[in-house]
Amino acid sequence: MLEVTPLNNLSQYLDHLLKGRLWLKVIIGLIIGAGLGVVINPSTGFVSESFSTSLASWLDLPGQVFMRLVQMIMIPLVFASIISGIISNTSENLKTFGVRLLLYFVFTTVVAIVIGLLVTLIMKPGQYIFKLGGFPSSGGEQIVQANQKTNLVENIPERISSLIPNNPLESILTGEMLGVVIFTIIIGVAITQLNQVTAKPIIRFIEAIQKICMIVVSWAMMLVPYAVFGLMAALLSRIGVEIFFGLGYYMLVVMLGLFFLVVFYLLMVFVFTLKNPLKFLRAIREPQLLAFSTASSAAVMPLSMKTADEKLEVSSNISDFVVPIGATINMDGTALFQCVTAIFMSQAYGIELSLVNIVLITATVVAASIGTPAIPGGGVIILASVLQGAGIPVDGLIIIIGIDRILGMFRTAVNVTGDLTACVIFNRFYGVIEK
Repeated sequence: MLEVTPLNNLSQYLDHLLKGRLWLKVIIGLIIGAGLGVVINPSTGFVSESFSTSLASWLDLPGQVFMRLVQMIMIPLVFASIISGIISNTSENLKTFGVRLLLYFVFTTVVAIVIGLLVTLIMKPGQYIFKLGGFPSSGGEQIVQANQKTNLVENIPERISSLIPNNPLESILTGEMLGVVIFTIIIGVAITQLNQVTAKPIIRFIEAIQKICMIVVSWAMMLVPYAVFGLMAALLSRIGVEIFFGLGYYMLVVMLGLFFLVVFYLLMVFVFTLKNPLKFLRAIREPQLLAFSTASSAAVMPLSMKTADEKLEVSSNISDFVVPIGATINMDGTALFQCVTAIFMSQAYGIELSLVNIVLITATVVAASIGTPAIPGGGVIILASVLQGAGIPVDGLIIIIGIDRILGMFRTAVNVTGDLTACVIFNRFYGVIEK
């Protein structure tokens, strides 16, 4: 059996963030940033519009630097983590593990989307914005639905074949995560076929990549409170108070949907493992807080693995494989957010969606969430394609991007909860596997 150092050993690079109460600093940054944003909003009359715009661009800087640092390091971290998990899992019993894990992730994603649909259609958060005049629109964004449906059906074989990247470097450069994941899985499986002597330097190289990535991630995390402060101040300096209340209702709907999704996870934990849901929540508190603080599932992977191994008593074989894959393709909280936002945007623009359009949005979100980057703002990046596919103008995304940092923290905590839920459930059936 090829041996590799588990990624959970690298959580030491993030321990100081928890001890330093990063989550509390983030909340303080949110509050102070909100206060500053209201003061420098031109509508208050304290500052001129030109000064407010210039100051907002500088306030955005820490957030932009943080996001770029995480984007820069995300692909090598995911690459090294998935290979480590595969190398650790070469038992015959795990041949069907990957397929069942993928089916499980698709199932939970569909559940998340259904929850988002029900909550949004019942509470209708976009109608308030529509009564205020709706979001800005350039008027040229409507997509011809018939053509898109035809193309969607006709391109299915092409989409399936394109899952395997013919140029892995292109997938890496363009940030196409699904292609990167599939390429990494193929390489990881191939490494398991090497003899111990040949594979050993490759394994050591992978471990070095993991350590380097975590050092860079720890640097990026130091910027988080300042990034949140600046992004919140910049947001409130750009939008009016009335529309902010409308966005507040929309945010409440998203958070309510995420709450119901967490309840679903807890039911899954109880039904499949008979664990006490409250004890499960207490055990995963630290990765949840770090996920809330960083808004990046990828950045929390080492701590999630350590928590799964030590507090949830999950086999390291399981956590080494499930957590990196989950952080890349199991984006239930993000899928719920994308669904709620798509319906919210249609309501804000006064667009009536037919049942066919809603089904199309659901199918698109399921596919898109699998390739959503595990980085701050990743959900909004993918959301643009979802909106275009449903014929909804994308102009309003400018405003959504502004508040996405806040929602991103909540949905990332839910994403991490989903990954750890998968760990305990699959450990129930595969936990007997030994290295």
